[in-house]
Amino acid sequence: MAGTSDEWANHAKRQLKAELKRADVGYVELARRLTEMGLPETEGSVTVKINRGAFPAWFLFAVLKVIGARVLHLED
Repeated sequence: MAGTSDEWANHAKRQLKAELKRADVGYVELARRLTEMGLPETEGSVTVKINRGAFPAWFLFAVLKVIGARVLHLED
């Protein structure tokens, strides 16, 4: 996929939302799990990061870890 940074951010947002849906984890639960892992988050901070789509790599990896994802599906 070639594209602008906005297109990549949108793709990242869609993929992360899809992984959360597969894991049946909402933003409140995600924030709780991240906080328990030592990364303090609130529902609001999680919502902003994901909806922006331009979250840091550490956030992506932490989310995948706390939802138990073993792979990241890169295609829609």
